[in-house]
Amino acid sequence: MRIAKFSRYGAVSQIFHWTTALLVVVAFILGPEGSERHVYDAQEKLGRQVHETLGLCVFVVSILRLLWRAITPRPQLPELSPTIARAAKLVQFSLYALLFALPLTAITGIWLEGHAITLLGSIEIPSPISSNSMLGETAGELHGLLGDIIIWLAGFHAAAALYHHFFLRDEVLLSMLPRWISGRRND
Repeated sequence: MRIAKFSRYGAVSQIFHWTTALLVVVAFILGPEGSERHVYDAQEKLGRQVHETLGLCVFVVSILRLLWRAITPRPQLPELSPTIARAAKLVQFSLYALLFALPLTAITGIWLEGHAITLLGSIEIPSPISSNSMLGETAGELHGLLGDIIIWLAGFHAAAALYHHFFLRDEVLLSMLPRWISGRRND
């Protein structure tokens, strides 16, 4: 069902959305894999710093994004079937949960393994907790699994947006695209 007036998310919401997507994808691609010994090898230092910096950025942007969402009205989007609306809410909730769970499992794993968080510029955030290698390894494995899940879920989210655009022919995808991409000016 089409709505009478096309409505879109504001520029700040769009910036948060696309910045989050970019940070998650780049962090996933650049994420170090392997054993603790490999990840903390001197040759992996820059890659680890980039990944941990991106992860911390995901965490901060996600907090700011939720705060912004709490004070900003959402646009009026097309009416969806109850099934699609429930699925959309479930995916959205899951993505937000993962945006917090990923950095928190990483931080927990790093600290439990007795390491500091190392950010670009050689900034270190030392562990305030006692090390427990076994729990740290488990947290690290969970972090890796959640990283895979968020990529698959984000891919599903993107596919659903394309489905809305090309098959349902509604404005759901356009609502999150900047004006210069969508070409729509009637806000």
